[in-house]
Amino acid sequence: MPKRLIAILNLVGFVVVVSLFCAASDTRWTAERANNWYSHHPWLIGSNFIPSTAINQLEMWQADSFDLPTIDRELGWAESLGMNTMRVFLHNLLWQQDSAGFLKRMDQFLAVADKHHIRIMFVLLDSVWDPNPHLGKQRESRPHVHNSGWVQAPGADLLKNESRWNRELMPYVVGVIAHFRNDKRVLIWDLMNEPDNDSPQYSSQELANKAGAALRLLRQEWKWARSAHPSQPLTSGVWKGDWSEAHISEMARFQLENSDVITFHCYDPPDAMKKRIAPLRRFQRPLICTEYMARPLGSTFAAILPILKQEKVGAYNWGFVSGKTQTIYPWDSWEKTYSSEPPLWFHDIFHTDGTPYDPRETEFIRQMTRTEQGNS
Repeated sequence: MPKRLIAILNLVGFVVVVSLFCAASDTRWTAERANNWYSHHPWLIGSNFIPSTAINQLEMWQADSFDLPTIDRELGWAESLGMNTMRVFLHNLLWQQDSAGFLKRMDQFLAVADKHHIRIMFVLLDSVWDPNPHLGKQRESRPHVHNSGWVQAPGADLLKNESRWNRELMPYVVGVIAHFRNDKRVLIWDLMNEPDNDSPQYSSQELANKAGAALRLLRQEWKWARSAHPSQPLTSGVWKGDWSEAHISEMARFQLENSDVITFHCYDPPDAMKKRIAPLRRFQRPLICTEYMARPLGSTFAAILPILKQEKVGAYNWGFVSGKTQTIYPWDSWEKTYSSEPPLWFHDIFHTDGTPYDPRETEFIRQMTRTEQGNS
């Protein structure tokens, strides 16, 4: 059968599925439903995860570079710490490239995660770092530079062309969520990471009106995601600005007023973390911190985990195994030259051979998770 005809038939089938979903679109979960969902889980603790052999989301998931043995080994280290969840980034171009193969690899990944008793928060879109993603072989890491190859999803070219969203992004969002909408291995869907991040390292390549375009896209994405009727909650995490009622931005307000479960980022020391949590309590929903832990900034496991646990806030630190993302180097490595491994790692927990960066730190994490298991 000609490839063009196959593509047409696939599109027709997709339109039928979307029409059926859209006929009875879900609404935001009630606070009662969200809190009931949260009460049936242990304290959520894990990392933002990408295998050490991948520089970005595309290298992690494309068929030629999908490294399941490394994923299996490294998720085993997460299990050894008592972690029960991981936050993992996807990319819309993977669906465009080979939707069936992409879903198959996602299923293989989930099988490995489930073997290690780890449930997954998938991130569908991301506004941070390189705005010009491309399929195929990814570039090599720039020596000693933090996240030198991470890419945005969608890229700037697609973000600025709203007429293409229904054709190129809706099938991806609905297709992925619909496929796994009743899969217990998937914990939650994070629709867009830091939508209004202007990625200053790529300022000359970013859209002038990026925040406005990202908000319009997020509004559409929320409708698409609801139409797939996921059994899992939806969220998009707030990350900057003042979240009090008097000063909240339009973007943060939309995220907080539409998320089933409230998620947020905070790389600040303990006192600042407490101040970030406080205004989010007014929503009376579960809280999950999906990014924290930058050692030089005072956001360490020893300083932050006890607060999050006491507050019953889920905890996902940034970075797990030191690898091609090079997030052991700080954000300022884009401006400041580093020639060797920093004595104080910025992110990450393990070397590539499984040796912990700081054995006292990994033992502390185990102590926190052992206490949780003992109380569950």
